Amino acid sequence: MIHHAEQRLREIARGHPAEIPKYLQRGVVDSEVGLEVLLRNEGYAPLRYGFSMVRPTSQPLPEAPLPEGVEVRPVRDEDVLKIVEASDEAFRDHWGHRPPTEDDLRQWMGDRAFDPSLWVVAWDGDQVAGGVLGYLDQAENDAHGRKRGYTECIWVRRPWRRRGLARSLLVQSIAMFVAMGMEEMGLSVDTQNPHGALRLYESMGYQVERRHTTYRKPLV
Repeated sequence: MIHHAEQRLREIARGHPAEIPKYLQRGVVDSEVGLEVLLRNEGYAPLRYGFSMVRPTSQPLPEAPLPEGVEVRPVRDEDVLKIVEASDEAFRDHWGHRPPTEDDLRQWMGDRAFDPSLWVVAWDGDQVAGGVLGYLDQAENDAHGRKRGYTECIWVRRPWRRRGLARSLLVQSIAMFVAMGMEEMGLSVDTQNPHGALRLYESMGYQVERRHTTYRKPLV
């Protein structure tokens, strides 16, 4: 199966510009031991590591005031596109980032978990400073018999970094889910994030639930 998939990807890649770097890539969670062995045997090498992390709501929340001049406001329908554009800007220096296409946005907004009322977004005047675009997947919770809210997509735009804004927004997002009756929070993180995201989440009581490895080999 893997040889068939690789051959098909090579055929597709022949139609792409020659100057674009090409590679084969696959993500694996730590429970997929056999798949990891297969990928290594086929010449794939580990490239990037990530964690899925969980925090019980029973832990106390730290004090984390907003920076001076910044406020959190309820998200209005007319704010959504501006927030998405600000988020895209903030993630441009993150590994693997690519700007979302119109199809990407349409698909995301049609997802069952898309709910801007669960976003915690900071504003400095008319400028979006940062946000936590949280979500709740009730179908997933029902399937696993749990009450989990996701404090995902945590970002701060460059002019507002290093001022404690991410911590403050994360605390507010957790508090919101606690008020909704959730019993745990979840998020994912690139362990090589250049802005110390993993240190922040660990300091907030998040613990590793699963490990993810991205494997890659050149497409030749």
